[in-house]
Amino acid sequence: MGQSLMVELLTSAQMRAIENAAIANKTVTGLELMERAGRGVVDAIFAEWPELQAAPHRAVVLCGPGNNGGDGFVIARLLKDWGWEVEVFLYGDPAKLPPDAKTNYERWCEMGGVRSELPSDLGSKPAVVVDAMFGTGVTRPLTEPSDLYWAVYERWAVSNRSVHPFSDPVWVAVDIPSGLCSDSGKELEEDVLDGGALHVPAHLTVSFHRAKIGHHIANGPLVCGKTVVADIGLEGCSGPLEDAKHPPEGADGCCPAVSPSEIVHLAGAPRDLGKEVADHKYSNGHALVLSGGEGKSGAARLAARGALRVGAGLVTVGAPPSGMAECAAQLTAIMLKQIRDSKDLQDVLEDKRLNALCMGPGMGVGRNTREMVLAALASEYPRGVVLDADALTSFADDPAELFAALHHTCVLTPHGGEFARLFPDIAEALNATPTKGPAYSKVDATRAAAKRAGCVVLFKGPDTVIASPDGRCALNSAAYGRAAPWLATAGSGDVLAGIITGLMARGVSAQSAAEAGAWLHVEAARKFGPGLIAEDLPEQIPAVFRDLGA
Repeated sequence: MGQSLMVELLTSAQMRAIENAAIANKTVTGLELMERAGRGVVDAIFAEWPELQAAPHRAVVLCGPGNNGGDGFVIARLLKDWGWEVEVFLYGDPAKLPPDAKTNYERWCEMGGVRSELPSDLGSKPAVVVDAMFGTGVTRPLTEPSDLYWAVYERWAVSNRSVHPFSDPVWVAVDIPSGLCSDSGKELEEDVLDGGALHVPAHLTVSFHRAKIGHHIANGPLVCGKTVVADIGLEGCSGPLEDAKHPPEGADGCCPAVSPSEIVHLAGAPRDLGKEVADHKYSNGHALVLSGGEGKSGAARLAARGALRVGAGLVTVGAPPSGMAECAAQLTAIMLKQIRDSKDLQDVLEDKRLNALCMGPGMGVGRNTREMVLAALASEYPRGVVLDADALTSFADDPAELFAALHHTCVLTPHGGEFARLFPDIAEALNATPTKGPAYSKVDATRAAAKRAGCVVLFKGPDTVIASPDGRCALNSAAYGRAAPWLATAGSGDVLAGIITGLMARGVSAQSAAEAGAWLHVEAARKFGPGLIAEDLPEQIPAVFRDLGA
């Protein structure tokens, strides 16, 4: 229950391993892959802006010193064949181009010239500028090519992404905008120019075979514009895919077999969340959500509503005496139990039917919360435990005390500040300005945190990353067509904690519950749309379930 269809995201090393293995096994040649990549970009341009198929138009193609530049030469040739006027710029020495890129350079030279320096007049405004400078393989700061790169951009810069190609040039990135690390979504150098970093935001980014991690985390969605993936004939060559930096010898197929624990996948629509005809309430578990006192019970009530709406058979809010009247006035289908301290909690947890527990929202930061968390984690009966908000911050002075008590059925759901309080050294590495690639990413940080904590960690944000101690990792991307900026509202994280708790009450594993919960959370927000407040989120879950056929 709760598993979703997986869409793999690749690192640059994994993508190279797939291509190299396919070439080594003679499944395809490097030149064929380059030709398919160039064709994929041209097809994507015409699909996005069909009016551009009516030639003639003008394109400027910026080619770099590697195979990304080779893709650019193919694009230039294909557009020229279509009847376009094409001007090509090359950063680097053509004699030092990789073999396949050099072959395509020579093919282009039979059709048109290549400039390495900017003329005083860049000519008329193009319909399309193609960024084929560096792509996914960039590992060093971009400094020298910035003159060419930025001069072209500044000459025809547009402020509105909703451009019309007949009046404004569209910027198309091959694989990923140059200067952006494809593994981390970060720029490799904060080389400020006119107040900006060293990359140019694209209107369209065309990746190949699979999207890369950097398309979906950190600055990736902000810089890539619309991202599409072109098929270059490597299906069946990719998996199982993990750390492909050191492919094993003698691997079967056209991609080296690697450990599934290294795969990063996009969290997708969960499956099998419906209920069976013969189910009764206890078939779907009993979730307990702990609350704060008077005036502080709202967060727990939001979490409890999320747990109930996602299908937990029963949900109880445990509140201290000062919060009982407030909760009783607000709760109907959700039950209420007085719990003031760790002793009360231990007594309540003797009921083994309570199989999932949510702690933190509105509980308050301090000793009592810390003792209650430790009591819950010490319970002999294995149950799902979701720790959020105050349950995390209460251990900021001694995270090791919390980590020593955690177990594999726990989920931590920190936002950036809470993550930094629990994992200060990891957060410092994540927030450092990268000077070389692959840069340390949110995926790396969440995996390291999960390994240290010994449980699932869900690191919140529009690029929510969910990781297990064994390295399994998923990314819930609320970007591009799934953007849900309305989630930036008080209480939305409390609802997420409750949704995950409700799923765990229903028997979903910690990793799968965190992935499914994050996906449902975003879909509920998108279902409601602008004006969303946290109270609206649980009420959208039934509509999301109907869409899933649950």
